[in-house]
Amino acid sequence: MRWWDIEPVMELELRLFPEDAWSRGMYWSELADARPGGSRHYTVATTADGAVAGYAGLMAVGAESDVQTIAVAEEHQGRGLGALLLGDLIAESARRGCDELLLEVRVDNVRAQRLYERYGFIPVGIRRGYYQPANVDALVMRLDHETTNHTEEDHG
Repeated sequence: MRWWDIEPVMELELRLFPEDAWSRGMYWSELADARPGGSRHYTVATTADGAVAGYAGLMAVGAESDVQTIAVAEEHQGRGLGALLLGDLIAESARRGCDELLLEVRVDNVRAQRLYERYGFIPVGIRRGYYQPANVDALVMRLDHETTNHTEEDHG
């Protein structure tokens, strides 16, 4: 993801997460630390005509990493794009030498939870009222890089 991707990402962000969308400033701040040696990694998936179809972001500090965001446009869901984006974040986390990758997912987003479980994430806790203003709980999930060996072929 580059600075010129922020506007199309924001359009998708506001469509997918109207109640708790990130701001442009948040994306600018995240990308400021996505430089070589920085703690962030962001990627976008585009269609053949260059439109943003999905995006994902990772924070990696020391031995721990965290999925910051992952999103796929409604018209591109169910085609494996979420899996590709997640695979990119998992690979980047491992490349950076992280022992584990954490994420939060809405407790009512069963589809996403199933995707994460296919990649080896296990539930480790609940964060009450994490998603605001809807006051929806988050399921915290963890992938342990030490005990899990992932390849794209495993999940295709």
